[in-house]
This record gives sequence, structure tokens and C-alpha cells, in this order.
Amino acid sequence: MTHKINQSLLNPDILKVALVDAFRKLSPRTQIKNPVMFVVFIGSLLTTGLAFQAVFGKGEAPANFIIAIALWLWFTLLFANFAEALAEGRSKAQAESLRGAKQDVKAKKLQQPKYGSTQLLVNGSTLIKGDVVLVEAHDVIPADGEVIEGAASVDESAITGESAPVIRESGGDFSSVTGGTRVLSDWIVVRVSVNPGEAFLDRMIAMVEGAKRQKTPNEIALTILLVALTIIFLLATVTLLPFSLFSVTAAGAGSPITITVLVALLVCLIPTTIGGLLSSVGIAGMSRMMQANVIATSGRAVEAAGDVDVLLLDKTGTITLGNRQASTFHPATGVTAEQLADAAQLSSLADETPEGRSIVILAKQKYQLRERNIQALGATFIPFTAQTRMSGVDLDESHSGNASEKRHIRKGSVEAIRQYVTNLGHAFPKNVSDLVEQVAKKGSTPLVVVDGSKVMGVIELKDIVKGGIKERFAELRKMGIKTIMITGDNHLTAAAIAAEAGVDDFLAEATPEDKLKLIRSHQAEGKLVAMTGDGTNDAPALAQADVAVAMNTGTQAAKEAGNMVDLDSNPTKLIEIVEIGKQMLMTRGSLTTFSIANDVAKYFAIIPAAFASTYPQLNTLNVMHLTTPASAILSAVIFNALIIVCLIPLALKGLKYRALGAAILLRRNLLIYGLGGLIVPFIGIKFIDVVLTILGLA
Repeated sequence: MTHKINQSLLNPDILKVALVDAFRKLSPRTQIKNPVMFVVFIGSLLTTGLAFQAVFGKGEAPANFIIAIALWLWFTLLFANFAEALAEGRSKAQAESLRGAKQDVKAKKLQQPKYGSTQLLVNGSTLIKGDVVLVEAHDVIPADGEVIEGAASVDESAITGESAPVIRESGGDFSSVTGGTRVLSDWIVVRVSVNPGEAFLDRMIAMVEGAKRQKTPNEIALTILLVALTIIFLLATVTLLPFSLFSVTAAGAGSPITITVLVALLVCLIPTTIGGLLSSVGIAGMSRMMQANVIATSGRAVEAAGDVDVLLLDKTGTITLGNRQASTFHPATGVTAEQLADAAQLSSLADETPEGRSIVILAKQKYQLRERNIQALGATFIPFTAQTRMSGVDLDESHSGNASEKRHIRKGSVEAIRQYVTNLGHAFPKNVSDLVEQVAKKGSTPLVVVDGSKVMGVIELKDIVKGGIKERFAELRKMGIKTIMITGDNHLTAAAIAAEAGVDDFLAEATPEDKLKLIRSHQAEGKLVAMTGDGTNDAPALAQADVAVAMNTGTQAAKEAGNMVDLDSNPTKLIEIVEIGKQMLMTRGSLTTFSIANDVAKYFAIIPAAFASTYPQLNTLNVMHLTTPASAILSAVIFNALIIVCLIPLALKGLKYRALGAAILLRRNLLIYGLGGLIVPFIGIKFIDVVLTILGLA
């Protein structure tokens, strides 16, 4: 598809741009936006100044040591910048591919809003909201709008990546068209719904530009926590210098702690790991949404998806396949199931609805009724219409030599067939009425077949629940998310489908007002609510929901009300969106746990080294038996920089999602990333110290 680019972390084009951007982000204006890394930036400048002093004058410590510390602090900044630039680069590459879908085309502007009106050929970029254009076969739709006349097959692969064309027509929920897509057949008259620069593609490009993304509430809260920890460690570090001077004077031995060591101590103790990766985690979350063909208007929407408590799902197309299908033939008294199937299939041959086709298929599968010679039957078909709510066939029996009279077979809704039989002067059989009631109680739809005046029986149409959907709802339940099915069906039908699908609750005979009321009631309890919709009548509820996924095939009103747009128009995508949101939160939480935990190990490396000359007793804390104080400090600083590099793939790819409860996730988080954050630095710092010793740099 157009915007599905190479998202590999090793994409050379993205890596080159990210490397250049990592240096550009060393600007003070950029660094000050991240308080934790800004402290590292100031420390880098300070140690660089001390390095120059040591080289060209008398330094507070050996020049090689100060230069090494300064260089690794700059590398720490560059690695953090590189992680953010890499995440932004992936989003920008997606945006660039979307820009490739934009093109300025000639538009047939109509003087009057109707087909056949006088045309004026203009540039598509000059169209404004309210203009009306004619788009014919092979034309590119010049701007976003609503079809007000006609119907056409449209190729939307430039936007959605799906090769199958879609039908766009005036009225209903499939009237919205997107600029840049192409009409394949017929024609449509489109009223432009946006001004220049406000088109859907323009909004999509702005949405996926990670650099323009606003911080989410959780991210802001985490930033405040990191700033608080940084200030605490900063104050603690600052007080160490006078304490050290006093201690040396009082003891009359040793040497005071240097500024370089204090800077190294501060940088290693503040949460630089998560501080350097925090922004990239958020940007990568939006990028993963884009890879799932979902455009999120902000990181806030992605984050909210991860915190969702209640999920509202439309029944048709989301939980069920979308079309009722024939499942069973229920013959009347004195009629065999095969006779009923034969009559049902004959009466459905002219029924082009999905339900009609499913009846033909069921008769084939169950009773091998196939390859009929329609011409030999002398058939006259009566197609299904919304007015009659029936379809059927008239057969000329004289063709088979049986009789000279015609055979009239009809199939339709209960009321339509009841009226048909009554008009023929016959009563509707009670045993068939009982069958109708039994089918309705199961939540299915009954259709009745009549041959002449004889009522043959009932066809049961059933909403087919999608395969695997029940297991998906079970996963959501494990995550503590309540699922609610919304349907316009009656309570009986809704209850049957809800039980089969495994949802937690349902809302039957739902109106737009009912949806809005349901969302507000859950929000009043402090819960976050997600829903999906595509129609104008869904817009109020979408605007109210915390996570609102609008279908790309839906109306402009729905897309404007939502904070996400699903380009595939797949209602079940809502479940995947929740998973991506939770994946982002899990990744951020795990990296935060690891970052704070590994500060403990660095404490054991630097504190003994910094004060060993003044207080030899502190050597007992040197549990790693590092070679020298200088190598201990340098090893901790190098590890502090390299661990960011090692965690960049995890920050961008995210943790593997698992449908687990909050308590289990917390335990796993503490066990893997908490304990790992304690152990890994001990191993890493010791290894670096050994390497430095072997190389003679200790």
C-alpha cells in the first residue's frame, strides 16, 4: 500500500536522517524540553569546560579522565536524541509517503449542484468548502466531500491500501469520499466539505508527524516524577562538595571530590534511561497505530486506548458477519424438510440479498439441490423488493407434463406471507405460527415459505457470530475491560447474540440518545469508554467517547467526531487499538521500572569510588571489586550511555502484548524489569571495568 513503508529499525534511509537529527537536537532549545536530559546537557558542557582547563592548564583531575567522562556524557545525549529521532523518522517517512498520494488535479466544477449542469475546468487546489464538482470514470476525486447525486465504484487503495473498490453513493453512510482516490466507473456529483489545507490527507500527514505530537497526561505525570527525582538527586549531589571539603579538612587526609565526579554521579543517579527514551516510546505508539492502518489524532488517544475500561461494539459487522444467513429449515406439519428446502430455494433464486443467496446455498449443502434447468421449469421469477418483502417464482407445470396450471411459490417475512395467504382466502396454520415463535425466541429471524396456498414451513435466519470473537472478548475480560454490544435489534435477538458472542452486556433497540446516555453513565463512574461508529447518528456518541474510532468509509461527521480513523473500516479493529494502547503503556512502565532500578547498582559503583580516598571504610561497598575509583566512575558513565542504545529497539517496537490482569502484569514487570534493572548494571559495569583494565585505560 502507498503508506506502508519499510518500518525496519535498520532502514538505511531512516537511520541516516535520525543520525543527523541526533546532532541537531543538541540545541539548548530542544534539550530544555526534556528536563532530565537537560541536566545531562549542562553536565556535558561543564565537564567539557573542565576538560579544556585540564588540557591547557591545571585540571582538577587527569585530563584523560575528564575528557572520557565528557565524551561519554555527550554520547548519552546523542543516543537519547537518536532514539527520539529514529521514532520521529519512522513517522515522518509515513507522512512523506502520504504526501505522495496528494496531487493537484483538474476538477469539473459545476455551476449548479446537479448532474448535467454547466462545467468549468479548475485546479483542484482552488476548490473551497461548498463547491460542487462532477467526477466521472477514471477521474481523480479532487477534494474531500459528500456525494449528493449518483453512485460510482471508487478505488481507495491510495489511502487504505485495499485493492478492492468500494461503492460511494448519495445518501446513507457511504457518501463520504476522499481527495486523491479515483472513480473507476459511472459518475458522482460531490459537494466539497473542506477548504484547502484541511483535506483528510493533510490531517493524516499532520497526525503522523511525531515531532508535532503533544504530550499525554500520563506522560506529563511521569515527566513530573522524573523531574522531582532529578531535583532530589541534584540537591543531594550539590551538598556532597562542601561535605567532602569539610571531611578532608577534618581528617587531614585524602582529597576532596571533584566537579567531574559529582557530574558523573548526578547523571548516573538521575533516571536518564527513561528520560532519554520517554518521548520515543510515545511517538512509536502512534507509529504502531499507523502501521495498523489507524490514524490517531494525538498521543492522548493512543494512551487513552491503553486505559480503556469499557468497550462499546456495534453488533453488525463487528461481532457478527453483518448479514443474517439461513441456518435451518423448519417444515410445517405434513411437509418434509427436503420439500421445504426445494420450495425455499426456488423462491430465492431471484432474491439477490445476502439472505436469499444463503438460502440457496443451504439447500445445496443439505439436500444437494443444484443445477436446476430453469428453462425447463418455465419459471417466471418475482424478485425481492422492500415494498412486498417477498420473493418467489411462478412455475408452468405444463412444461413437465404434470398439469396445465401454474405453481406459485413465495418466500418472505411472516407478516407478508400471512397477508398473502389471507388474501387467497386461507387461514395461517397454527403449527407454523408456533414455529415462528420458537425461532424468534432463539433470537433468529423467521421467514415463511408458501407453495400455492399451502404454507410449507419456516426458514431460520441467524446472525453468524464471527469465529474467534468469543475468545477475544475473554482476553479483554482478563484485562479488566467490560464489553457491551450495541444493536438496534429487539431484546430477545440481542440477548441470544450476546450470549453466543460472550460479551458482558448489551444494549438493544439502541438509539443515538441511548448510546450517548450509556457512555456518559460509565464516564460518571470514572471509567474510560471506547466505541466505534461510521454514521452521522454515531457522531454524538463518538464525540463523547474517550476513544472514538471512526470508519474511513463513514460519513464526514463521524470522522470529525472521532479521535481515530480506521482506514480499513474494520469495526473489530477497536480490539487491536486497545491492545496497541496497552502495549505502549506496558512499554513505558517497564522502561521506567528498569531505569529507576538500575540506578541502585550505579550507586554501589560510584559512591565508594568517589569517597574512598577520604573514607577507606566505604571500600566495603565496592561489592563489584572495581579496579580503581576512576575506572569505577567511567564504567558507570559508559554503561549509563550504552544501556540507552540497547533499549532503543524495545522502546520503538514495544513489549509483546499479553492479555493479562493488572496484578499479574505488575508482578511480571517487577520481576523482569525491576530485578533485571538491579542485576544487569552490576554485570555490565563490571564487564566494562574489566575491558578498561585490559586496555590500560583504568
